[in-house]
Amino acid sequence: MNRIELDYSFITDFIPEEELFRYQPQIDSLHRTLHAKTGAGSDFLGWLDLPGNITDDELKRIEDTAGRIRKSAEAFIVIGIGGSYLGARAVIEALSHSFAGQTAEKPKIYYAGQNMSGKYLSDLLDVIRDKNCAVNVISKSGTTTEPALALRLIGETLAKKYGRQNMKDYLYATTDAAKGALRKMADKEGLTTFVISDDVGGRFSVLTPVGLLPVAAAGISVRELVRGAADMMHFLNETDLKKNPAYLYAVIRHALYSKGKAIEILSNFEPGLHYISEWWKQLYGESEGKQHKALFTASVDFSTDLHSMGQWIQDGVRNIFETFLWVKKHPSGTTVPKTDDDSDGFNFLAGKTFDYVNERAYEGVRLAHKEGQVPNMTLLIPELNAYYLGQLIYFFEKACAVSGYLLGINPFDQPGVEQYKSNMFALLDKKGYEEQTKKITDMRGELKTKKV
Repeated sequence: MNRIELDYSFITDFIPEEELFRYQPQIDSLHRTLHAKTGAGSDFLGWLDLPGNITDDELKRIEDTAGRIRKSAEAFIVIGIGGSYLGARAVIEALSHSFAGQTAEKPKIYYAGQNMSGKYLSDLLDVIRDKNCAVNVISKSGTTTEPALALRLIGETLAKKYGRQNMKDYLYATTDAAKGALRKMADKEGLTTFVISDDVGGRFSVLTPVGLLPVAAAGISVRELVRGAADMMHFLNETDLKKNPAYLYAVIRHALYSKGKAIEILSNFEPGLHYISEWWKQLYGESEGKQHKALFTASVDFSTDLHSMGQWIQDGVRNIFETFLWVKKHPSGTTVPKTDDDSDGFNFLAGKTFDYVNERAYEGVRLAHKEGQVPNMTLLIPELNAYYLGQLIYFFEKACAVSGYLLGINPFDQPGVEQYKSNMFALLDKKGYEEQTKKITDMRGELKTKKV
């Protein structure tokens, strides 16, 4: 099979191959730990074998539900935050028309519950006011602030439009199998529901109904997505670093981090991959950023950001390295036209495809950044389709698990995200947060506000 490959040619000037391959015994051990499920966070390894365990009946139910949504809805609203929406959005935006909002394709996909901006939500209500709507709310507990408040607002709007007694005709819930506020509401209203497995964390959930239902509702083949992930899952059972690109990627990241590289930049040359980068940033940032450890994950969209961040990457602080995403095959065939006067001096490119020009830009950038002392590697994606995105998703998940274990942390928890919630609830005077309210009041009393 064709598969995603890792080109690390521009790494070995910074870290010799023999130094990378000295990690092999440690990788062998971590692979056994991961697959025996004896390491930290082993209760959240349901994603590990997931692509091979999804049944035809599960996929058919997702496809049938998505078919109903596509038939009845002009607007499909995905309510969720973090892993509850980023994976689906990454796949949908990568594989949809660049101007999907302006085409005749239905339903239009909208997102809510990923922020608490009143303006954003007001604008969303304006857009969907005259459209037939369906909503997929995704939350394990149903009490996460952003999606819970978005559901209140959008649910109330649609209840007035369709009647609360008809909620089951437009609202779909992806939630816990048995408990939680959203499960209770879904059972009471007779909603169509899908289950978030207890052993799959949010940022690893794109290949569960969390991601698959929105992807299918967008008209994308979830079978191809899962098939790609399953093929990559089998391929990555090999522990040899010379044959396993995900493990080698994890080792390169760790080796560069050990040498003082503090930031990994994920760079792409395809606008549709922007949300792949956003999903990747959450996957690695939330998985690894613990105990004051780990790389800071950043991303850029080239060639656009060459005219903003390009200067800093080329000549700024040398505490960075770069991972490129490069799509090898492009079907568009759009060519540069020839002009009579050649006033801009670009007739030498007449007849060349824009993808050819883009590839020369990619090659020029990776060479320039290497010369600028930025180690870089490339993930080569054969083609931008559901099958290869499935491969890419599983590649990054498997590499993330091993990368976290190399750091000596639990890659599957997220204790740090609770602090802001405690402060926010205290500031909102939520019952049960009185002690935190007092702490914040004392802190404010000690703080001398300075404004200009």
